[in-house]
Amino acid sequence: MNAEKRNSKTAVLLLAHGSPSTREEIPEYLRYVTSGRLLPQNVVDEITHRYALVGCSPLTHWTLKQSHQLADRLRLPVYVGMRNWKPFIGDVVRTMTADGIERAVVICMAPQNSRTSVGLYRKALLGEKGAPFEVDFIESWHDQPSLIRAFAEKLQVGLQRASHEGGIAVPVIFTAHSVPDRTISEGDPYRDQAHHTAELVAQEAGLARESWTFAFQSQGLSGGPWIGPTVEEAILSLKPKGHRGVFIQPVGFLCDHVEILYDIDIAFREFAEKNGIRLWRAESLNDSELLTAALADLARSRLSTVADFSA
Repeated sequence: MNAEKRNSKTAVLLLAHGSPSTREEIPEYLRYVTSGRLLPQNVVDEITHRYALVGCSPLTHWTLKQSHQLADRLRLPVYVGMRNWKPFIGDVVRTMTADGIERAVVICMAPQNSRTSVGLYRKALLGEKGAPFEVDFIESWHDQPSLIRAFAEKLQVGLQRASHEGGIAVPVIFTAHSVPDRTISEGDPYRDQAHHTAELVAQEAGLARESWTFAFQSQGLSGGPWIGPTVEEAILSLKPKGHRGVFIQPVGFLCDHVEILYDIDIAFREFAEKNGIRLWRAESLNDSELLTAALADLARSRLSTVADFSA
């Protein structure tokens, strides 16, 4: 079998959360998020309001852009499947089968492993009968070197601007999406991996340990205890130390979406300003070439023979 023919049967599949294109799609989208469980109307209204304020979520746009960049780099087909919106994972799996794919390296666009994200992506991919092709599923990549460099690069550029505009060194709050307390108490590695990513990024960027902290953002609206500290708590903790500015870098997210464009750029910024603190944010990775390099390195690490890809 020549390399070209083998390449046509090997692919990469990127999995992500998914996000609706318009506010009118929010109720249907939320039913996928909750697996059909109805949310209180006030929660639906609040989420719809947040989407309206940012226009729409560009999550799908950036994930597709990354897939195109990755395909160019690997010279392999790269597919994108979303758990909660179009293109749905199940539909993409059927497309891959029709395209003759026999093996796929699967990468979740959530570097830290949690059963609330990566676990659900895996479940959506495999279903009850398993995938119709061989699956090499990457469980986590929170410490991937190119990923760390990508975050550090955005941090250094943004922090330099914030310190210049603020006229003084600005402390950093690294963030990742919160998960329910019970998730961690049941042995989920997510919290430790999120902290580890932040530590590695801080080291790569040359930050002193006392100049940064960590918080979990975007706690659920439907009740129940979620892990913290919250970003609001982290911001308030800076005031007694005399800080009047703060720089946020989400290391649990790879691209812009509502949890960044609303939660950080609108809600946290307003909260900080009400408390006399100015807030800056690191630019998201989005179509970063270093992020593409990280994804390519992950895929190559699972493609054992030279014939599986063209470098």
